[in-house]
Amino acid sequence: MTEKEQLKQAMDTLHQYIRILADRAGENEEYADELWERISRSNGLLRELAYFHDFGDFLCEYKVAGYTLTDILVWQVDHFKAYLDRPEEMNRYRQEKLLLVSFNIMSKMEKDPQPYINKMQGETGADFVGKF
Repeated sequence: MTEKEQLKQAMDTLHQYIRILADRAGENEEYADELWERISRSNGLLRELAYFHDFGDFLCEYKVAGYTLTDILVWQVDHFKAYLDRPEEMNRYRQEKLLLVSFNIMSKMEKDPQPYINKMQGETGADFVGKF
């Protein structure tokens, strides 16, 4: 198999992986394909996705405005704690959804990080001095 064929096979595998995750998360193929298009245009996100696919963990090398995918995931979990009384809206039991949303947010942060930075710094489920 040529290097070009290997690359195509790897990209097809990752695309299919996003579709599988989307299905498990209750998302449709259109969502998966749109997310895949953004991920596939980003070397950093592709590398992170490939690592997660292979090892089931975040590589955490790629950053946008100083934030990694793990930072986004932690923010989601923290944010979800603020909405425990509305479980239908949350990703509480959907690890695949949390993962996809992290990639989705990071792909959008590549173009305009500030709205997400504002949210991550301002929306938190944790209680801390000065919150109220």
